Amino acid sequence: MKILVVEDDQANADMLTCILYNQNYTVEVANDGEVAWELIVVYDYDLLLIDITLPHLDGISLCRRIRTHSYQMPILLVTGRSSSHDQAIGLDAGADAYIVKPFDHEVLIAEIRALLRRKGTAFQSVLEWGSLRLDPATREVTYAGQPLCLSPKEFSILEFFLRNGRRVFTYSVILDQLWAYEETPGEDAVRTHIKGLRQKFRRVGAPTDLIETVYGLGYRLKPLEAIADSISTDQFTSSQGTQPIQQQTLSALSKVWDRFKTRVDEQVRILEQASAALMQQMLSPDIQQQASQEAHTLSDSLATFGLSEGSRIAEKIEQLLRVNESLKSDQTLCLCELVTALRQEIDRASNDLTTEQSEQEESVFANERPLLLIIDADRQLAEQLVNEAVNWGFRSAIATTLSEAETKIEQDAPTVVLLDPDITHPTTDSLRLLAKLSHQTPAVPVIVLTSHDQLTDRLEVAQLGGHGFLHKPLPPAHVLKTVAQAAQRAEAAKQRVMVIDDDPQILATLKGFLEPWGLSVTTLNDPQRFWETLESCSPDLLILDMKMPALSGVELCQIIRNDSHWGHLPIIFLTAHTDATIINQVFSVGADDFVSKPIMNPELVSRIINRLERIKLLQNAAETDHLTKLSNRRKSTQDLNKYLQLANQQNQPLCLAVLDLDNFKEINDRHGYNTGDMVMRQWGQLLRQTFRQNAVIARWESDEFVVALSSMIKADGIQRLTQLLATLHHRQFVAPDQTQFRITFSAGIAQYPDDGTDLHSLYQAASEALHQSKVAGCACIFSVGGSRVSV
Repeated sequence: MKILVVEDDQANADMLTCILYNQNYTVEVANDGEVAWELIVVYDYDLLLIDITLPHLDGISLCRRIRTHSYQMPILLVTGRSSSHDQAIGLDAGADAYIVKPFDHEVLIAEIRALLRRKGTAFQSVLEWGSLRLDPATREVTYAGQPLCLSPKEFSILEFFLRNGRRVFTYSVILDQLWAYEETPGEDAVRTHIKGLRQKFRRVGAPTDLIETVYGLGYRLKPLEAIADSISTDQFTSSQGTQPIQQQTLSALSKVWDRFKTRVDEQVRILEQASAALMQQMLSPDIQQQASQEAHTLSDSLATFGLSEGSRIAEKIEQLLRVNESLKSDQTLCLCELVTALRQEIDRASNDLTTEQSEQEESVFANERPLLLIIDADRQLAEQLVNEAVNWGFRSAIATTLSEAETKIEQDAPTVVLLDPDITHPTTDSLRLLAKLSHQTPAVPVIVLTSHDQLTDRLEVAQLGGHGFLHKPLPPAHVLKTVAQAAQRAEAAKQRVMVIDDDPQILATLKGFLEPWGLSVTTLNDPQRFWETLESCSPDLLILDMKMPALSGVELCQIIRNDSHWGHLPIIFLTAHTDATIINQVFSVGADDFVSKPIMNPELVSRIINRLERIKLLQNAAETDHLTKLSNRRKSTQDLNKYLQLANQQNQPLCLAVLDLDNFKEINDRHGYNTGDMVMRQWGQLLRQTFRQNAVIARWESDEFVVALSSMIKADGIQRLTQLLATLHHRQFVAPDQTQFRITFSAGIAQYPDDGTDLHSLYQAASEALHQSKVAGCACIFSVGGSRVSV
């Protein structure tokens, strides 16, 4: 829980900070009303603790401003004024409670807990999640009655998740909510504390993944259904936590079996023909070679379906057929018996795996076009959008009620959702669906199409994770253009896995396993086309079958490791053989991991996701400035060129601003480099908070920063920068010797395509405008060919 203390007396502020910190609250302090207001606009707080007597903007006026701008967080006024009249003024101004100095510490904490409980139903006095129990009042945590000894930060993290049981939180959200902006640690701090919690969970017999990683997003509490399943079966659960992985696997296998059982039957028939020919001593070398290859393929694919006995039989058949000389009579008889046993095993498996698929499910499986779900009570508008969606390559479905929408989502996961929140009155339930879809794994982009256009409406949609906000009425083509962009961004955000196996059954099975986890999967059954496919799909991870015709997985791995560009690509091998010789061979050629057949979905998914998470960490370290947590020059250059390409395709403007911190060298010289680093960390956080969406923010040089704003003209860009300059003007920084100082920046801004058609020309134009602002003085913003703005 994050609390802002607004108190101009440093001693009182330190005392309140100490009291609240000992109760595991995250505390930030503002020394005057204007600074507090700027913090409230930028950051999210669970409660405000405000003194009435403040410089620049008094506590009563601050309360009124907060409520006028529709902020709903609880406000507790703390003051030495004890008259009933003063209390009435404070409460009328928007405060929720009033406490008079001097006060008892226990009373203050109890008052805060009461206000937080009133804030919403999530604030129970005792928080429980299955056998886990946390008491905020006593700060005791137990699991199944066993005490857990947690550090203050571990306690805060656990309490945060318990109060938001079903939500997924990214690293940045956790840092913003549980660390003060002066601290601004990196993502490693979150990982370290989560790891510590998991170790302590293990000691008391709790699931180590009670706080589970949601790949590509962050962390959440493991759903209760999934906890119960993991305790009883010790297996993974699905990303939604409502269906065990074992059921998911069987469902995926059944679909693949239904598609390929005819092919399996043909393979067994070829073995039967070879067996009959052998009994008649008429087996030709060509038929023997074909039968051997089919037996090899069956050995792998049956293992993947979990048919270990069938796989073992097929492997024995392959070994017999590989013999170059003629088979002896006892070997011939053994082969015939094995083929008969294999047929019986296949027939048994067909009864176990085959599931009746409805016509609707079959059509959905066969139709790979992206699905647009339109949730709107206006059926006429929805049908117009459906007709337009055909021109953009989308399938469409319409839901005119929320329950109908939830049913359709469960039956067929949409690629994009177009939602009018007014489908429910009030809109709480429809917006809850938006948040659920935006934070599940894989996330579903939700675009809001509504007749409302208040700033508060747009803010709420953005905070819940919406991918777009459209104001009715709009031409259907305009709406579908936005839908297509959201679908493209969602697809581009997926991490890519490439699978090479000569067996189409295994390829289809792996695709069914991995895509529900938000991974983009490219399959290839012809190793000869490996290189061109690799270049076209640019995978983040490669899965290779050990044995394939023409080129084996080992040979492909050697080719990859010998290439300067692809040499570091992670490679996982699939193999039916787990003897030491094979494993040594796999790792000697450069494999990162291997998975033995039969392939178990939880094992494969966990290994792939762990490997991809490691890649992501390394990429973040290579692409992020460690001090400001902004993109570095190399990464931002790639992103900026993509933004420019998109602006060109969509005929949209784009603003590029170059910012320079004024007199930053003097801060380092006067207060030391540690203070300079502190300023950089807070400045980076302020930039990230200010430009949340459709923006590229980067540190290019020591005190030079680049901000690109998509679909924005210069006038709007100048307005955003002016607001940032005003926010910075009211913020005070404190050096180790308690010296207070402020910082400012100067900026130059250019617009695509008016001031440049590529990154180099735009940057040059913006840099020249920045030079003008530097010549004119500090805290100035110049646009190319425009006028000066200063604060």
